[in-house]
Amino acid sequence: MSTTPATAEDLVVLGKIVSVHGVKGDVKVYSFTDPISNVLDYRRWTLRRDNEVKQVEVASGRLQGKVLVAKLKGLDDREVARTYAGFEICVARSELPELSDDEFYWYQLEGLKVIDQAGQLLGKVDHLFETGANDVIVVKPCTGSLDDRERLLPYTEQCVLSVDLSAGEMQVDWDADF
Repeated sequence: MSTTPATAEDLVVLGKIVSVHGVKGDVKVYSFTDPISNVLDYRRWTLRRDNEVKQVEVASGRLQGKVLVAKLKGLDDREVARTYAGFEICVARSELPELSDDEFYWYQLEGLKVIDQAGQLLGKVDHLFETGANDVIVVKPCTGSLDDRERLLPYTEQCVLSVDLSAGEMQVDWDADF
Protein backbone atom coordinates (compact mmCIF):
# COMPACT_ATOMS: atom_id res chain seq x y z
CA MET A 1 0.00 0.00 0.00
CA SER A 2 1.32 3.39 -0.96
CA THR A 3 1.91 5.95 1.74
CA THR A 4 1.72 8.75 -0.81
CA PRO A 5 -1.55 10.63 -0.41
CA ALA A 6 -3.90 10.30 -3.37
CA THR A 7 -5.01 13.41 -5.22
CA ALA A 8 -8.47 14.75 -4.41
CA GLU A 9 -9.82 13.34 -7.69
CA ASP A 10 -8.60 9.85 -6.77
CA LEU A 11 -10.31 9.80 -3.38
CA VAL A 12 -13.66 8.22 -2.60
CA VAL A 13 -15.57 9.20 0.55
CA LEU A 14 -16.49 6.12 2.60
CA GLY A 15 -17.79 7.82 5.73
CA LYS A 16 -17.41 10.61 8.22
CA ILE A 17 -16.11 11.02 11.75
CA VAL A 18 -19.06 12.38 13.71
CA SER A 19 -17.85 12.65 17.32
CA VAL A 20 -15.69 11.16 20.05
CA HIS A 21 -16.45 7.97 21.94
CA GLY A 22 -15.29 7.40 25.49
CA VAL A 23 -12.30 9.02 27.16
CA LYS A 24 -9.39 7.33 25.33
CA GLY A 25 -9.59 9.16 22.01
CA ASP A 26 -11.82 6.75 20.07
CA VAL A 27 -14.02 8.28 17.36
CA LYS A 28 -17.57 7.51 16.24
CA VAL A 29 -17.84 6.88 12.52
CA TYR A 30 -20.81 7.23 10.19
CA SER A 31 -20.07 4.77 7.40
CA PHE A 32 -21.45 4.94 3.85
CA THR A 33 -20.30 1.37 3.14
CA ASP A 34 -22.54 -1.68 3.03
CA PRO A 35 -22.21 -3.31 5.47
CA ILE A 36 -21.15 -0.34 7.58
CA SER A 37 -18.20 -2.19 9.10
CA ASN A 38 -16.51 -2.43 5.66
CA VAL A 39 -14.95 1.00 6.21
CA LEU A 40 -12.72 -0.72 8.79
CA ASP A 41 -11.25 -2.96 6.06
CA TYR A 42 -9.11 0.01 5.03
CA ARG A 43 -6.26 0.49 7.49
CA ARG A 44 -5.13 3.87 6.12
CA TRP A 45 -7.60 6.71 5.79
CA THR A 46 -7.23 10.13 4.25
CA LEU A 47 -9.28 12.52 6.36
CA ARG A 48 -10.58 15.62 4.60
CA ARG A 49 -12.45 18.68 5.86
CA ASP A 50 -12.54 21.93 3.91
CA ASN A 51 -8.88 22.51 2.90
CA GLU A 52 -7.44 20.34 5.67
CA VAL A 53 -6.14 16.83 4.92
CA LYS A 54 -4.71 14.27 7.35
CA GLN A 55 -3.33 10.78 6.84
CA VAL A 56 -4.24 8.37 9.64
CA GLU A 57 -3.89 4.68 10.35
CA VAL A 58 -6.69 2.66 11.93
CA ALA A 59 -5.46 0.67 14.95
CA SER A 60 -8.78 -1.08 15.57
CA GLY A 61 -12.50 -0.72 15.16
CA ARG A 62 -15.72 -2.28 16.30
CA LEU A 63 -19.45 -2.17 15.90
CA GLN A 64 -20.97 -1.13 19.19
CA GLY A 65 -24.73 -1.41 18.92
CA LYS A 66 -25.60 0.66 15.86
CA VAL A 67 -22.48 2.81 16.20
CA LEU A 68 -19.13 2.18 14.55
CA VAL A 69 -16.19 3.09 16.78
CA ALA A 70 -12.59 3.41 15.54
CA LYS A 71 -9.27 3.77 17.32
CA LEU A 72 -6.72 5.74 15.30
CA LYS A 73 -3.01 5.14 15.92
CA GLY A 74 -1.47 7.86 18.06
CA LEU A 75 -4.83 9.38 19.01
CA ASP A 76 -5.23 8.79 22.74
CA ASP A 77 -6.74 12.06 23.97
CA ARG A 78 -10.48 12.76 23.96
CA GLU A 79 -10.05 16.51 23.40
CA VAL A 80 -7.72 15.99 20.43
CA ALA A 81 -10.12 13.35 19.05
CA ARG A 82 -12.94 15.90 19.28
CA THR A 83 -11.13 18.02 16.67
CA TYR A 84 -11.49 15.14 14.18
CA ALA A 85 -15.31 15.45 14.13
CA GLY A 86 -16.56 16.49 10.71
CA PHE A 87 -13.70 14.96 8.73
CA GLU A 88 -14.69 12.84 5.73
CA ILE A 89 -13.07 9.40 5.61
CA CYS A 90 -11.56 8.81 2.17
CA VAL A 91 -9.55 6.10 0.45
CA ALA A 92 -7.94 5.96 -2.98
CA ARG A 93 -10.18 4.53 -5.71
CA SER A 94 -7.46 2.01 -6.51
CA GLU A 95 -7.98 0.45 -3.06
CA LEU A 96 -11.64 -0.36 -3.69
CA PRO A 97 -12.41 -3.98 -4.58
CA GLU A 98 -13.29 -4.88 -8.17
CA LEU A 99 -17.01 -5.24 -8.82
CA SER A 100 -18.82 -7.52 -11.23
CA ASP A 101 -19.83 -6.10 -14.62
CA ASP A 102 -23.34 -5.22 -13.45
CA GLU A 103 -22.28 -3.46 -10.23
CA PHE A 104 -21.10 0.12 -9.86
CA TYR A 105 -19.77 2.43 -7.22
CA TRP A 106 -21.82 5.60 -6.84
CA TYR A 107 -18.89 7.78 -7.91
CA GLN A 108 -18.86 5.93 -11.25
CA LEU A 109 -22.48 6.90 -11.92
CA GLU A 110 -22.09 10.59 -11.08
CA GLY A 111 -21.92 12.69 -14.24
CA LEU A 112 -23.53 10.09 -16.53
CA LYS A 113 -26.13 11.32 -19.02
CA VAL A 114 -29.57 9.91 -18.22
CA ILE A 115 -31.57 8.96 -21.32
CA ASP A 116 -35.13 7.65 -21.37
CA GLN A 117 -36.50 4.96 -23.70
CA ALA A 118 -37.61 7.61 -26.20
CA GLY A 119 -33.99 8.79 -26.49
CA GLN A 120 -34.61 12.03 -24.59
CA LEU A 121 -31.85 13.41 -22.39
CA LEU A 122 -33.34 13.89 -18.92
CA GLY A 123 -30.13 15.33 -17.44
CA LYS A 124 -27.02 14.08 -15.68
CA VAL A 125 -26.60 12.09 -12.49
CA ASP A 126 -25.67 14.63 -9.83
CA HIS A 127 -25.49 12.26 -6.86
CA LEU A 128 -27.24 9.35 -5.19
CA PHE A 129 -28.64 8.83 -1.74
CA GLU A 130 -29.90 5.90 0.24
CA THR A 131 -33.42 5.35 1.48
CA GLY A 132 -34.87 2.41 3.35
CA ALA A 133 -36.31 0.86 0.21
CA ASN A 134 -33.69 1.57 -2.47
CA ASP A 135 -31.04 4.03 -3.56
CA VAL A 136 -32.23 7.17 -5.35
CA ILE A 137 -30.56 8.86 -8.33
CA VAL A 138 -30.70 12.67 -8.37
CA VAL A 139 -30.80 13.78 -12.01
CA LYS A 140 -30.18 17.47 -12.65
CA PRO A 141 -30.72 19.27 -15.95
CA CYS A 142 -27.73 19.87 -18.20
CA THR A 143 -26.98 21.35 -21.61
CA GLY A 144 -29.28 19.68 -24.12
CA SER A 145 -31.60 18.13 -21.56
CA LEU A 146 -35.33 17.90 -22.21
CA ASP A 147 -36.24 20.55 -19.64
CA ASP A 148 -34.91 22.24 -16.51
CA ARG A 149 -36.47 19.86 -13.98
CA GLU A 150 -34.59 17.95 -11.31
CA ARG A 151 -35.74 14.33 -11.10
CA LEU A 152 -35.44 11.66 -8.43
CA LEU A 153 -35.28 8.17 -9.92
CA PRO A 154 -35.16 4.89 -8.03
CA TYR A 155 -31.97 2.92 -8.60
CA THR A 156 -33.79 -0.34 -9.34
CA GLU A 157 -33.64 -2.95 -12.10
CA GLN A 158 -37.06 -1.78 -13.29
CA CYS A 159 -35.92 1.82 -13.74
CA VAL A 160 -32.24 1.57 -14.69
CA LEU A 161 -32.10 -0.49 -17.88
CA SER A 162 -28.39 -0.18 -18.63
CA VAL A 163 -25.24 1.66 -17.66
CA ASP A 164 -22.48 2.29 -20.20
CA LEU A 165 -19.53 3.89 -18.42
CA SER A 166 -17.44 4.19 -21.59
CA ALA A 167 -20.25 6.09 -23.36
CA GLY A 168 -21.06 8.06 -20.21
CA GLU A 169 -24.72 7.09 -20.37
CA MET A 170 -27.46 5.48 -18.32
CA GLN A 171 -30.61 4.23 -20.04
CA VAL A 172 -33.75 4.43 -17.91
CA ASP A 173 -37.40 3.44 -18.10
CA TRP A 174 -38.86 6.69 -16.80
CA ASP A 175 -41.70 8.89 -17.98
CA ALA A 176 -40.30 12.34 -18.74
CA ASP A 177 -43.47 13.89 -17.28
CA PHE A 178 -42.53 12.72 -13.79
